[in-house]
Amino acid sequence: MSLLRVLHRPSLLNACWRTSRSYASTSGKPDAKKPTIPPPTLAPNSKTETSKSACAEGTELVGLRWLKDQAPVVAKADDEYPDWLWTLLQPKQLPDDGPGGKKEKVMLRKQNRQRIRERNFMSTQ
Repeated sequence: MSLLRVLHRPSLLNACWRTSRSYASTSGKPDAKKPTIPPPTLAPNSKTETSKSACAEGTELVGLRWLKDQAPVVAKADDEYPDWLWTLLQPKQLPDDGPGGKKEKVMLRKQNRQRIRERNFMSTQ
């Protein structure tokens, strides 16, 4: 048996050269200074005020950085965000314009999609 035939076997190749993936935990730049973020400060009346956002101003938003050397993403005050941002989670209000109108078409489309999903699910059972 020739040496090439032995090395051609995938099981022997995998046993000899194991590959694994790993991610860098730090950037390649030594002694990179990271910007310091001031701790979030709460106003004395902050408990009585209602906030639109889920976190206080100055809170570091973990998991939103996509570059290694990027400064941490920090929450801003509610008035610094655009007004349309606070309306994204509200349900869309369609005017009721009678039979054959936009609201009825949207409702029928949703019902049809749900019916198709249920039929497809039942066909897999």
